[in-house]
Amino acid sequence: MVDSNAARETYAPLVEVFPADDIGLSAYDRFCQDARFAPPQHPLWIRAWVEASGSDAVIIMLRKGGAPVFALALEVVREGPFAIAQFPSAEHANGNFPAVVPDAGLVEEADIKAICSAVQASRPDIDLISLQRQNPNHGNLENPLRKLAAMRSPNVSLAVDLRDGLEAALKRNGGRRKKKKFRHNQRKFDEIGGYRVIKASSPEEVDRLLDAFFMMKAARFAERGIPNVFAPLEVQTFFRRLYSSSLVYGDRPFEVKGIEINGELVAVHGMSINEHSVVCDFGGIVEMGANLSPGFFFDYLCIEEACNAGKSLYDFSVGDEPYKRSWCDVETWQFDTLLPLTAKGRAAWAISTARGHAVRLIKSNAVLWSVLKQLRTKVAGTRSTPHDQ
Repeated sequence: MVDSNAARETYAPLVEVFPADDIGLSAYDRFCQDARFAPPQHPLWIRAWVEASGSDAVIIMLRKGGAPVFALALEVVREGPFAIAQFPSAEHANGNFPAVVPDAGLVEEADIKAICSAVQASRPDIDLISLQRQNPNHGNLENPLRKLAAMRSPNVSLAVDLRDGLEAALKRNGGRRKKKKFRHNQRKFDEIGGYRVIKASSPEEVDRLLDAFFMMKAARFAERGIPNVFAPLEVQTFFRRLYSSSLVYGDRPFEVKGIEINGELVAVHGMSINEHSVVCDFGGIVEMGANLSPGFFFDYLCIEEACNAGKSLYDFSVGDEPYKRSWCDVETWQFDTLLPLTAKGRAAWAISTARGHAVRLIKSNAVLWSVLKQLRTKVAGTRSTPHDQ
């Protein structure tokens, strides 16, 4: 006769919470070998961020039937009086999807209760678990936290469907005009010394490409009156570690690449690569004028390469820009999960929810959003110029 109480205990969720030190990161790495996850939850990404930032990070691992099925690597940050556990690297982590074994299924209410109880017992200082900018799917796998969506994220993520190849993707998105523009740029680049695509293959090349990108981005943000999220030293150190460590990691899940025109870097992209897609995490360009578009030209080459590699999606990541719209035919609305753990956490939940609704309202109103961007640019003391892609 089967003891029903024993059976329930066997399959009851068991949650472990441990620091993201060498032991914890190694355990997370082992779990991820049989799990699926978004690039910002890749063990390389987590380790690079923890080492670069020295952040207070934890690993949460859910077990069912004695086996680990779900894991979250989170960092604990302070926002005013609140301690918030979030995906590591803040706004640099987009399209999030927790590490999960493919047949784990959705996280249930009992699982969440177990997770919250374990975090409260291990880290009573944490007020809120805030999991932002999550993708509803990773390939054909549904996000296990989808049922717990607190609200839709304010920003859309845009991508190009490559399942039918480059010609089909171009046909859906102004292919004749794009080919003409590509050939025009190619001819002009050849006339001024030619172009060369560089994929970083050494730490020195990683540094060179990132040095150029950080300068490009600093100039662009200053022009538009936007705070430079790439300026902090820990962020720059993080990306240097990430791309350098990926050089010796088998399939190279992260890659930084650039394009040179007559020996000068004019565009740099940071890429995440998984089994089904290529994600352009960031990009920087140098304005060239004279009807030259290094950003468009480089995007074309990167999309073509993704097609040749058999990827089904080229993802421009979060953010709605005209140059992305000119390519993209796939919209993904990400979602946020907010889990308050304390009375202060409930207050933080209310503030975060109100802020999210306000940002979403502003960005959904094209006129209001355009006015705010113009005001932001005027405050920076410059006139806004359109992206040349």
